[in-house]
Amino acid sequence: MFPVDPSKARPPYELPFASFHRSTRLEFPAQGDGGWHDAYHDQSVPRGGDSVPRAIVLLSGGLDSATALAIARHQGFDTFTLSVDYGQRHRIELERAAAMARSLGSVRHTVVQANLRAFGGSALTDDIDVPKDRSHEAIGQGIPITYVPARNTILLSLALGYAESVSAFDLFIGANVYDYSGYPDCRPEFLDAFERLANLATKAAVEGHGRFKVHAPLIRMTKAEIIRTGAQLGVDYGLTISCYDPDEVGRACGRCDSCQLRKKGFAEAGVADPTVYR
Repeated sequence: MFPVDPSKARPPYELPFASFHRSTRLEFPAQGDGGWHDAYHDQSVPRGGDSVPRAIVLLSGGLDSATALAIARHQGFDTFTLSVDYGQRHRIELERAAAMARSLGSVRHTVVQANLRAFGGSALTDDIDVPKDRSHEAIGQGIPITYVPARNTILLSLALGYAESVSAFDLFIGANVYDYSGYPDCRPEFLDAFERLANLATKAAVEGHGRFKVHAPLIRMTKAEIIRTGAQLGVDYGLTISCYDPDEVGRACGRCDSCQLRKKGFAEAGVADPTVYR
């Protein structure tokens, strides 16, 4: 893992949070050429004049995307966080995402709807049991039933549209190949291809206003490295949830693949796991 110098980090709570309203599009305003690859230590964020560069950060409510948000803030971006209500069974993650955006000082948090439950095909969007109590060896084998068809392609496309509308050219995603090696849309090859698409398919790029970059700063970190990095950057992991099958009050099952990876990551990081398990 790359060490973090906390003295150079932008304070995570420096922007006061203003209230936000509920609607089909949730927002809250705050007052006051690296490519997709690991750009964690690229401190030379391009700026236009005296303006602060903007970034769209996909924020799920889990610990990976929360850490990606903290890294984007650390790099000096004004962050516009985007969550997607896609009909996921673990909908509490949307509440956790809003809380994390508030905690880390996002300029604006937006939730858009894209009902992938209409398609199904995943334990997260269909009446399919979430796998439980699998070994760590089994978790790393093949593409699991928790894979949501084309999810990251859809989420990044929404982030790209949002970015073009607010003149942002940087997209952050918490994709990671080590813990989710079975997910085809968490691979470097996919992210590289999407970045090329973004610069072919948008007016902003074609007219030369800028080039879109997909940042995946966690792509080759272990879960323990992700947790240690976020802890140094002030991420409150008690606000996050990783569980694929939480109960009605948001307690994690402790048995699904995601819960097991989370518990293992905290143990290996030597950091107390704030998760409430049932």
